[in-house]
Amino acid sequence: MEDTLSKLLLKRVVNIKAVVTPLWKEEAQKQLQNQINQVDSRLQQLEMQGQRTVGELQKQSESQPDNSALKQQISEVQNRLNQDKSKLLQQKNQALQQLQQVQTLELDQEVDQGKVESFFNVAMGDNLVKKLQVEVLLRDGVIEEIRGEL
Repeated sequence: MEDTLSKLLLKRVVNIKAVVTPLWKEEAQKQLQNQINQVDSRLQQLEMQGQRTVGELQKQSESQPDNSALKQQISEVQNRLNQDKSKLLQQKNQALQQLQQVQTLELDQEVDQGKVESFFNVAMGDNLVKKLQVEVLLRDGVIEEIRGEL
């Protein structure tokens, strides 16, 4: 009974790392290229939608030349479009930079892949710092090594 009282179940963040292999590079490049293509597609949709909306508002404005509210609405729509385009272009540039970085990675180099959470037991006398520092190393999706104290 006393033994179960002196243990505690805690949650920790486990770092996931991957070894750069030809397959890993290929998959990473495909994912990034897909992200870039999606952003390009969203940019096209945004452009078409924006032109359509501004066009409709301008037609209304021509029939009501003294309507300053319409002119302001056109300006707001254009500003919003430009902001949205800017965000999408930033996303695209970030993905392009990541793609360039992936291409320059050397084989067998370790790269951060993400994080997961796990539970672990601690007891009196355990080194908590060591138990918190756990990472998993993957090679082509397969666990190659678990580092740290489980």
